Amino acid sequence: MRMTRFAWIAGLALIAAAPAVAQTAAAPQTPAPAAAAGQDQAPPPLEVSVTGGVSAPMPIAIPAMPTNAVISTPAGSTDDLGRKLAEIVTNDLKNSGLFSPLQPAQLRSVIFPEVTAPAFDYWGGTGAQALVQGFIRANGDGNLTVGCYLYDVFSKIELSRQGFVVPPSDWRRAGHKCADMVYTRLTGEGPYFDSRVVYVSETGPKAKRIKRLAIMDQDGANHRFLTNGQSIVLTPRFAPNQQSIVYMSYVNDRPAIYVYDIGSGRQRLVVQNVNLTFAPRFSPDGRYILFSMATGGNTDVYRVAASGGTPQRLTNSPGIDDGGSYSPDGSKIVFESDRSGGQQLYVMNADGSNQQRISFGGGRYGTPVWSPRGDLIAFTKLGGAFRIGVMNPTGGGERLLTNAWQDEGPSWSPNGRVIIFFRSSQGGSGKADLWMVDLTGQVERKIPTPLDGSDPAWGPLRP
Repeated sequence: MRMTRFAWIAGLALIAAAPAVAQTAAAPQTPAPAAAAGQDQAPPPLEVSVTGGVSAPMPIAIPAMPTNAVISTPAGSTDDLGRKLAEIVTNDLKNSGLFSPLQPAQLRSVIFPEVTAPAFDYWGGTGAQALVQGFIRANGDGNLTVGCYLYDVFSKIELSRQGFVVPPSDWRRAGHKCADMVYTRLTGEGPYFDSRVVYVSETGPKAKRIKRLAIMDQDGANHRFLTNGQSIVLTPRFAPNQQSIVYMSYVNDRPAIYVYDIGSGRQRLVVQNVNLTFAPRFSPDGRYILFSMATGGNTDVYRVAASGGTPQRLTNSPGIDDGGSYSPDGSKIVFESDRSGGQQLYVMNADGSNQQRISFGGGRYGTPVWSPRGDLIAFTKLGGAFRIGVMNPTGGGERLLTNAWQDEGPSWSPNGRVIIFFRSSQGGSGKADLWMVDLTGQVERKIPTPLDGSDPAWGPLRP
């Protein structure tokens, strides 16, 4: 998808007060200035292609955000936070692979009044096509106001602006939201930077790994452990409301499915069985938890009410049915099954009816997960190596995105443009790390974590 230049300039609408979470405000729009004298036609559109590869990322300038007054806050002084906010925006946009931020030597200092009156002639001389400027201000109530402005350097017009009021503890979110505004405006795609990842943090020898639930921002910041490692944990997944996480755990060597409340740290048992239960996942409306369970030598896909109760069996074929994932509207489920003799992908209705195979390529397929856009299903391709791939919901258009020794466990970004997964190192160490890849397969990067990591799940965009 490509973005064409707006014929409008957004008016100012920064927030005067807000609750203790990041807030955004829509701005009134006024017509953009006419083309410069002597131009016979409008300038070419400022655009970023998200499908045409990354051979020429857009040059973009992101100078430090000034403050109207240097004030000490619980998160640091406002002038220092202004520099750090610009760094967050820079890193988010750079990591997308679609933008090439200017080097620090090319970034001039911006004073507070200049935020809304850019030095376009200077920025045009740097080669930047787009400019992100902003400011940070300490409010009398203890909160921070962060302004974010996006400009087209060539046409010398403002493309978008947003304001955020956050408590000092959430200052990083304002940076991610600013980056989301820029990314969305210049690509036409949905935002994804202001989001979190839950995963299994691992340490210790392969035969005796300590596995703990951990949560962090999508860039690795604000990392914290949720469990103490006394029991093995596997396959954590966010609830749609992001207030809880469903996962599998071995407590006293008995597999069970638990829900962890992020706010209180409390855990509750949902399903316990002497047989193996694994791969739990919420339905899009949060009413059900989908999981697999082995009974009498046969493994099938089940669902249970999120509050607990008697599980309902959805598949009933000989062999192993595993790894269910709902479509965004909750009407269908994709899962893996070896009923045909090899591990393949199948789609069925949410009640278990109309089960149909969709994968027919060479090798085996596992860990399917439906894109939040509904247009693709990500999977692990097994055939010599483990690779991350995507196909459409009917099985066509299969593409492999990675080419390492063992990549598995894909999970989608909130906008359906990036996939997080884990990559195991070759050999017998059992070490694994978290990685991301975009849908072109050309932008791939490792996600920093304090220890080894596996089983990542990307949460929805934060409210």
